[in-house]
Amino acid sequence: MPEQLDIRQHALDILLMADPWEKAAATQALHQSVEQQGYYLSAAAFNPPAYPGRPEKPELVAPRDLPRRRNNRETGHATLIHAICHIEFNAINLALDAIARFAGMPEAYYTDWLQVAYEESTHFEMLDAHLTTMGFRYGDFPAHDGMWEMAQKTHHDPLHRMALVPRVLEARGLDVTPSMMNKLTSSGDHRAVEILETILREEVGHVKVGTRWFNYLCEQRGLDPYLTFKELLETYFNGEIRGPFHTEARLEAGFSEAEMQLLESQAVYKKRA
Repeated sequence: MPEQLDIRQHALDILLMADPWEKAAATQALHQSVEQQGYYLSAAAFNPPAYPGRPEKPELVAPRDLPRRRNNRETGHATLIHAICHIEFNAINLALDAIARFAGMPEAYYTDWLQVAYEESTHFEMLDAHLTTMGFRYGDFPAHDGMWEMAQKTHHDPLHRMALVPRVLEARGLDVTPSMMNKLTSSGDHRAVEILETILREEVGHVKVGTRWFNYLCEQRGLDPYLTFKELLETYFNGEIRGPFHTEARLEAGFSEAEMQLLESQAVYKKRA
């Protein structure tokens, strides 16, 4: 019988890989091995580093220092595709970190996040492959580190992580993807639209995983999910969340009607300068 894998140890090993393409391939290999060979869960208290393994490029800058993602003669809409590709690379790391960092969760928590990591790796590969057809590759444009900054702020508590990374930052992708698809349709990039259709469908499931484990942790601690979510939004975001929202997708991803009303009451609407 093949040796079973420790999901958490292997997730940590992959998290530390710097090469994005090797990381994606290793994530898919781990997913396949777990399906074929089974697994076990280490109870070790791993302490992943502050930053995951990642390449020297893209250059990471403050969001305000990013160039506007307008079509131009040299790059077309490649900067938009690159920005989404960067988000997906971060999402691989976030899912792996959720596995490696937090011990003592039910088995389904780890298999859920491994499935998320696997799907994020396929998103990254599809977007990077599409970039190559435009004459670019991941790393060719600057990017920002906002998603990982929130991962650092929530490293101490899986409840905070589940509430704020999947249900705020990644859920934002549900809100903005339809408008990006419209923009790419107007540009005639039908392959990019097909990729984003797949990503949107699967990202609903990823946010739903975050909702499932946020609610589980609230139940374990005797906390009200709505009040806890509200308190965390006030603590980490000063009670202001970027809108508008893709309500249908968020409800499908497990948000309650009350949570959507909360988000609408705290929404800020800003156009990028």
